[in-house]
Amino acid sequence: MLGLGKLPVDLLSDLLRTHAVTDPSVVVGPGVGRDAAIVDIGGQMLVVKTDPITFATSSAPHYLVNINANDLACLGAQPRWMLVTALFPAGETTAADVARLFAELRSACAERGISLVGGHTEVTDAVVRPVFVGQLLGIAEPERMLKPGGARPGERLLLTRGVAIEGTALLATEAAGTLRYAIGAGSLAAAAALLHDPGLSVVRDAERLNRNGVVTALHDPTEGGIAMGVREMAEASGCGAVVSRAAIIVREETQAIARALDLDPLGMLASGSLLAAVPADRMAEAETVCAEHQIPFAWIGKLTPAQHGFTLRDGERDLALPVFTTDEVARALSLLGQTERESSA
Repeated sequence: MLGLGKLPVDLLSDLLRTHAVTDPSVVVGPGVGRDAAIVDIGGQMLVVKTDPITFATSSAPHYLVNINANDLACLGAQPRWMLVTALFPAGETTAADVARLFAELRSACAERGISLVGGHTEVTDAVVRPVFVGQLLGIAEPERMLKPGGARPGERLLLTRGVAIEGTALLATEAAGTLRYAIGAGSLAAAAALLHDPGLSVVRDAERLNRNGVVTALHDPTEGGIAMGVREMAEASGCGAVVSRAAIIVREETQAIARALDLDPLGMLASGSLLAAVPADRMAEAETVCAEHQIPFAWIGKLTPAQHGFTLRDGERDLALPVFTTDEVARALSLLGQTERESSA
């Protein structure tokens, strides 16, 4: 049986091998590590992305807009137009609930300069909580477009803002009852506040690094955390990678929640961080861009030839970089839900 979360990479790869895109206008089609498609529409590059929000119940529209926008920005596109399918659970959804969520969606789109242009709404017994699926479109200038797979062995991996911002904020809200006693009300409030400061968006950071031409690839690590994000970026370019655990920025709030729930921060939902591949001779330029725009960053490793695989340097040990087929946040929420069901039985 498949676990919660994305399809396993091997299974997805096998499925995609049987799917050939023959339309010559498709510049970037489906593939592992490819989070959006690029279509040439008469010399302009239309970038198209779709992603759902399935974990969050609170602030789901905020997650939806930012997570989709991040992936477009990582390909050098400006997010412009959004369609949303909103599914609401039967028997417990009120008109006021829908109005509140719609207002949150409009606000999140307006904050990013995105026009909400259509979609679909439905009350259905197929879901047990609101589920939002977004499709976002944008335009990329050909000279600023970043195709997946542009990184090369020897390039350094730069990570902005630290790991698990999304996962920390989400757990602070969705598992507040458990965590309040485990980490304290103050730490819990600080963790929840990460949703808006520094927030989930990496659009501006991606634009600044791409505008200066110091990166060969950008990636928005999400499900499976930074560990899977590194794998996805590297595999899209036919590379392996070496990552240093000690170099990765982990906030105190993230550490507290990870300890309380026995999670690895490297495998927690990671929107809010930007992963960049930078040629070794352009590292100083990348540091200057980050300094000028006050973007916290760390050099966490480098890309290697594919045959070297994926290595995590943990102190004096070289280990295999973990594979999180189920995101650590999803695993925690599933276990907490099971505990609640057993307690009420």
